[in-house]
Amino acid sequence: MGLFEMTTAFDFAFTGINGQPLPLKQFEGQALLVVNVASKCGFTPQYTGLQKIYHDYRGRGLTVLGVPCNQFLWQEPAKETEIAAFCAVTYAVTFPMTEKAHVKGGKAHPYFKWMREKLGHAAHPAWNFHKLLTDKTGAPVAAFKSKVEPDSKELRSAIERLL
Repeated sequence: MGLFEMTTAFDFAFTGINGQPLPLKQFEGQALLVVNVASKCGFTPQYTGLQKIYHDYRGRGLTVLGVPCNQFLWQEPAKETEIAAFCAVTYAVTFPMTEKAHVKGGKAHPYFKWMREKLGHAAHPAWNFHKLLTDKTGAPVAAFKSKVEPDSKELRSAIERLL
């Protein structure tokens, strides 16, 4: 299936941080908040808020998906096992995470290219902790810049509308 034949977020797949396939199809019927993350960024403390959102809303149909990325000043240099340990120990992260991926440019993961095609420039990550939201049907809804905190009224209101 070609990139532009993809009709929902659930048509895409990543590789999990554990090296296993991570098809988004397994989250079908849930809203998705996909966030490119990094361990050595000024926004890294947002892991706390992302975990809180996941805890607060997963029972109502939201999945948070962290996508480690090393494209912004090399702020995610670690290997997947180190990233997973850092997130678990430092921020008690339990939401699913992928292996490191490109989120911009020609090598960007197809999901990020698709979201940009659907939402325009707003969906193009300019930095770590850019947030992309899709509804329970897998349709793109909104993009939120890195500075939008996970616990912000703006993001929480957008999530609430989908659940």
